[in-house]
Amino acid sequence: MTKVGFISLGCSKNLVDTEVMLYNLHSAGYEITPKEEEAEIIIVNTCGFIESAKQESIDNILDCSELKKWGKCRHIIATGCLVERYRDEVMRELPELDAIVGVGSLADIAEACRAVMRGEKYSSFRDKETSPLGGDRIVTTEPHTAYLKIAEGCDNRCTYCAIPLIRGKLRSRPIEDIVAEARDLESMGVKELNLIAQDTTRYGLDLYGEYSLAKLVKALTEGTSIPWIRLLYCYPDKITDELVAELRDNPRLLKYVDVPIQHISDSVLARMNRHGDGATIRDAIKRLCESVPGITLRTTAMVGFPGESEEDFTELCEFVKEARFDRFGAFTFSPEEGTAAADMDGQIDPQTKQDRYDILMQTQLTVTEEKNEEKIGKTLTVLCDGYDTVAEIYYGRSEADAPDVDGKVYFKSPRKINTGAFVDVKITEALDYDLVGEVLV
Repeated sequence: MTKVGFISLGCSKNLVDTEVMLYNLHSAGYEITPKEEEAEIIIVNTCGFIESAKQESIDNILDCSELKKWGKCRHIIATGCLVERYRDEVMRELPELDAIVGVGSLADIAEACRAVMRGEKYSSFRDKETSPLGGDRIVTTEPHTAYLKIAEGCDNRCTYCAIPLIRGKLRSRPIEDIVAEARDLESMGVKELNLIAQDTTRYGLDLYGEYSLAKLVKALTEGTSIPWIRLLYCYPDKITDELVAELRDNPRLLKYVDVPIQHISDSVLARMNRHGDGATIRDAIKRLCESVPGITLRTTAMVGFPGESEEDFTELCEFVKEARFDRFGAFTFSPEEGTAAADMDGQIDPQTKQDRYDILMQTQLTVTEEKNEEKIGKTLTVLCDGYDTVAEIYYGRSEADAPDVDGKVYFKSPRKINTGAFVDVKITEALDYDLVGEVLV
């Protein structure tokens, strides 16, 4: 039986694609191995969102090519966003590759493996806007948590973003299909469902003619008993009153929202082609905080966008202090081919971008430390993710911590705690982005 290894790069949405391909390969009779040195075929599911992600994808492909020299690897296949974006160049520029598979061709991954094993070069790029949504998959996250992709593509057309070029227009999955997959995940032991899309708040507009995320959450709540449902990638201009009410009233919908703002300056937001201005962002945050007591807000911001002045940047820093986000990430602008922002006047030099990034993250670190200090002495419900045998301590996440992007809660316990169990932890210490505590006996 041919052994196949996978390297999945980029975002959680790409990870779901990897899981679908894993299922397809397993069903086709291939053996999946987590050890790259054992694999005869290595598949790299690439990211192509920004320059650093593209370079990481290329580096991984080149690293795998070394396994061809001294390992069991005979073939390398690249899939995902980098491949889709540079389909005419990637095989020419990376002759180490034996096959390339676009984002609309996940169902062809087994055929790609068969072709390379026959000694053939292979490529497949089906129409990404008519390819199937969803599909059976092998979940690779911890057994108690999973991502659930509710839509593909994006219609927002932000001037810096290549996602519409790579993934196509918005395509929402029907509510009944999503609920059916959630039931399958629940039967596997999933206790935390993380809803993802390029813009979850736009969900359903193409299918139902209106923003339908709140309706989807209600259907998931009625159709499953999964205790934690989490919302990621909720754009501020599309947070409806119905969604706010669901966050307030639904006990299984976590009081946690990821609201990517990107900036607060009206002039920068306009050049980004973000929908809504600074007032829209402030209003969304105010509504959420006033209507949903104790809500955790996560956001991301971009620095160094073309034309961003010192005044614009100062306004962003002041807003971060004012808004006091619970969770925060930032990145520097990357000029991406094919996007409007790449050719805009006022491009900012790399050092200035990095300096602004460092200042902004330091500004947020102060806020984060203050917020974590406030949690000392409080008791949090924590979902146990595992046990660190070296540090001899359990670790997990509270409802304020999304997987992969947020901090962790480390805790001691006089009794054994099973992975996937909910426990009450009294917080005794704060460590930058993480918390430390003890299980209540």
